[in-house]
Formats: sequence, structure tokens, C-alpha cells
Amino acid sequence: MLTREQNELLCRVEGSAPMGQLMRSHWLPLCLSEEVLERDGAPVRARLLGEDLVVFRDTNGRLGVLGEFCPHRGASLSFGRNEECGLRCLYHGWKFDVEGNVIDMSSEPAGSAMKQAIRQKSYPAREGGGFVWIWMGPAERMREFEPPAWAPVPSVRASVVKMHAACNWAQVLEGSIDSAHSSSLHSSEMPAAQVDSARATQTSWPRPSNDKAPKLQFQPTSYGFRYAAIRKPILNPEANQYIRTTLFIAPFTVLIPPNDQYNLAQMLVPLDDVNTMFYWVAWHPDPAKGISQEDWRRFCAATVSVDLDENFRKKRTLENRYLQDRAAMKRGDFTGIKGIPTQDMAMWESMGPMVDRSRDRPGSSDVAVVQFRRMMVNAAKKFDEGGPAIGTTEPRIAHVKLASFEGIVPKTTDWRTLGTHDLSEEQTA
Repeated sequence: MLTREQNELLCRVEGSAPMGQLMRSHWLPLCLSEEVLERDGAPVRARLLGEDLVVFRDTNGRLGVLGEFCPHRGASLSFGRNEECGLRCLYHGWKFDVEGNVIDMSSEPAGSAMKQAIRQKSYPAREGGGFVWIWMGPAERMREFEPPAWAPVPSVRASVVKMHAACNWAQVLEGSIDSAHSSSLHSSEMPAAQVDSARATQTSWPRPSNDKAPKLQFQPTSYGFRYAAIRKPILNPEANQYIRTTLFIAPFTVLIPPNDQYNLAQMLVPLDDVNTMFYWVAWHPDPAKGISQEDWRRFCAATVSVDLDENFRKKRTLENRYLQDRAAMKRGDFTGIKGIPTQDMAMWESMGPMVDRSRDRPGSSDVAVVQFRRMMVNAAKKFDEGGPAIGTTEPRIAHVKLASFEGIVPKTTDWRTLGTHDLSEEQTA
């Protein structure tokens, strides 16, 4: 468990909070590229680390990320006209380019000195892996943008679920690195079966173990950590073990064990202290495998206009008890809640906006969760004292060389040799 002071350090990201400042040493995902595909299209509102922003693609295809509120009188630029290489505020016609420069002031006299004196807050933006990424740290410390793990080459198809979570980022991330919960919470979608590895069908992910109490082993790394959940397989348990490895890439990315059709990653991105954007990515380097965007969102019950509103907020919420179907539970469905992500969110959001970890009672299945807390609290302290941000020091491993693993292997196999593409570069922290 953590003290309340440590819990605050782990969770708070707004303003000068050390954890939020640490995150600004990384390129951060702001929205999906699909949300701003159109040149001179509608600007998109976004929020990250407690800041309200607006995203747009200008006439020439350049991405702009500006503070949402016009510096003149504070009206939202999300209602603005995106035209002729700039975003124009509707209130008085002030217009800004992608770098925040004022390029027109309709309400001021020609030649007004205000035009040169005012600049709207802006952030550098890049695209990769289906996302728009921004740099929110000091300009002099900006690092080269690195493609995410699911974009080893631009042609890889990545399908993404996006969903708002009404709670703090850390309790969402702790769910992503908690291998044990899937055997209970998601047992209807991940049923035990006599198969030789995790499979993917249109409706479920059968997997080769009914062991609900995995043995966890942990390894710190330069980018965060890896851990293995070791279970007894259904087939030949005397000689074999079922291994599922998970990678935590600081500050908020998790590579989850794959199935036979696609790899999986999650990003748990803090919008502010008590709201998180949940991204779940499915991809495979083999073009014959993978899953389409439409099918992925349907499988996760996360289709916009069906399961989510236009702002990616759930229609199944804590207030309506996630439309839990008790009759379905009596018929054998474990949760009565539709969709793996919403099942998770029912647990995360039911804890409250920011859970008090001083009251936790962790068990043996919580090894990774406990280590995450310790690692990130220590990382925030070190950064606040002037040290480098976790995941930014040398030697660094390109994220596209990292991979999780799942499979049945002989008991003599060392799980540390499984998964990452180039183990010679693996360095412990």
C-alpha cells in the first residue's frame, strides 16, 4: 500500500505536479489521426494533463495544436473557422496559424502593434501509429519523435478503440498490468479451452488455461518493466507452463499478451487528475492477420454512435450501472456487462475518481501493480529533484523492438528469453 502523500504523487498530473511534469518529457498522444483527417475541417477539442486544447489540420495539411481559448476574450476556438492556413475565432475574427502566431485581427486597426505582441499557446505535433502526438515539455529539451511499438513501418494496420474513463490514470493503468483479473472479470470473453495458444474469434478469446491464480515474476528494465504471469496449461501441465508476458513502457503504455491474430497495446493517458483517455490498439505486422477498425470496435463494444457518443464517452456508465444484465448473468455470463473495456471501467470507476491506496490490501497476484506504484513514485521524486525522466536515459531501446509474449513452453524455459525482438539490448534499470 502507499501513504496518502505517495498516492497524491502518483496520481496528480495537473499544473506543477511532478508526475505531470515528468510526462511532459515524452511525446504524448492527444487524439486519433482520423479525428483530424480533413484539411480545413472542423477543429477538435482535446484535453491533456489538465490543459484544454484544440487540434486542426490547415489548408496545407499541417497539424496545429493550440490552447483552446482565444487570448482576446476567452471564447473557444473549437467553434472557429478553419480556413486559408489558420483558425479564426468567431467572436471578433482573430486568426491564428499552426504555430500560434496571430495572422489577422479583424477587430483592430490595420498596423496594430497587438498583432506582434500576442501569441497563442501552441505545441509541436507529429503523427504516427494512427495518433496525433504533441510535445508539452520545454522546447530546448524536445526529443526526436519515436514511432510507437505498433508502428514498426508506416504500412502496418493499427485498429484503435478510444474510450473516456471517469477516474484517475493510475487506477486504469493498474488494470492493464493486472494479469490475474482477466481469469475472473473477462472469463466469459476469455474462456478456458483445449487449445495450444490464445485464439481470437469474432466473439471471444479462448485460451489454454483455467488457472486463476498465476505465479508472477518481475523484471525492471530501462523503459519500465516486464513481468510474466505463469499458469498451468490444460494440456500436459506436468511438462509445460503457460506464459503470458506484459511490458510497461513508462509513463503509461502497456504491451499486453497477444493472441493468434493480433498484438495488443494500451495507452492510459491522463486528461487531468480524475479523467483518463483509454486507447486500445490491435495490430499485426503480417497483412494477412490483424483486425479491421470496424470489427475491433464492435468486438470491444466501443463503436461511436452505438456504444459511445461523438466525444468517446460511454453510453454504459456508473450512473446506469453499465446496463448490467442480471438475467444474462444467471444464464452464465460472468459480469452481465457488454464489452471487455466497459467491464474494466465498471471496476475502475466504481473505486471513485481517485482511489485511496493507503487502504489497499495487495496479494501475491498484485506483484506488478505494487512494483508499478513504487517505480513511478520514485521516478516522480527523482524527476522533481532534477533527475531525468524515467524511460529517457541511455541505453534506450526503440519501442518497435519491444514485444509481449504468450504461449505454452517447457517448464525449463526462462520466460525472460521470450518476447522482445532484440534481447541483446535489454537492460535492467
